[in-house]
Amino acid sequence: MTIQINQINQQFSTAPQISVEDIAEIAELGFKTLINNRPDHEGGDAQPDSASLKAAAEVAGLAYVYIPVIPNNIQPDEVSAFAKALSASEKPVLAFCRTGNRAGKLYQLALGGA
Repeated sequence: MTIQINQINQQFSTAPQISVEDIAEIAELGFKTLINNRPDHEGGDAQPDSASLKAAAEVAGLAYVYIPVIPNNIQPDEVSAFAKALSASEKPVLAFCRTGNRAGKLYQLALGGA
């Protein structure tokens, strides 16, 4: 795997953009849910689209949630959707975006942090 996983706690980790090829290994590492916070096509053609990632996640037995967030423009409804997804998701959860920072910020906000 070529991605760096940043474990926040035993229930939640973040990562930069993952590939379809990374998903089987992510499942082998014990993750149960993926949350994608990166809008499709944000990174151009090199970025896998959400539908491809979701299909690979389902094959690997992972739940997949798509909550696209524009960088530096997190909206209250996105925080609410993230909090609901986090609450309802089987753990551990791996959330990702371009760098992992957006996913981490959403996690903080969903927990009531600033």
